[in-house]
Amino acid sequence: MDIVKIIGVGLISLIIIIILKQYKPDFAIYVSILAGAIIILLVMDKLSSIVSLLTSIQSKSNTNNQFLVILLKITGIAFLTEYASSICNDAGESAISTKIDLGGKVLIIALSIPIIQALLELIIKIMP
Repeated sequence: MDIVKIIGVGLISLIIIIILKQYKPDFAIYVSILAGAIIILLVMDKLSSIVSLLTSIQSKSNTNNQFLVILLKITGIAFLTEYASSICNDAGESAISTKIDLGGKVLIIALSIPIIQALLELIIKIMP
C-alpha cells in the first residue's frame, strides 16, 4: 500500500532529523526537503491518474477546458505553498512561511477570477 510507504518515509526521516539535530542541526532541513520530495514522487502516479480522470470527465461534459486548467493550477499552487511553508516552519523561519502563505493565497484568488466572473455572468443570465 502506498500509505505505508509514505508513512515509512516520514517516520524514517523523522528519526534521522531527530538524530541530526543533536549533532548537525544544519543538515536536518535537507533531510526534511528530501523526504518531502520522495513523498511527492510516491504520490505522482496517483496525481496523474486524477488529472487524467478529470480531463476525461471534462471532455464528456462539454464544459470549458479553461476552468479545469485553472482548478488544477490552483490545486498545484495550494500544494506547493503548503510544502514550502512547512519547510520554512521546520527551519524556524515563520515570518517567511507566513509570506509564502500570503503569496499563495493572492495567486489563488487571482487565478480564480475567471471562474468567479463566469459564475456571476451565469447568475445574471438566470435572474429575470
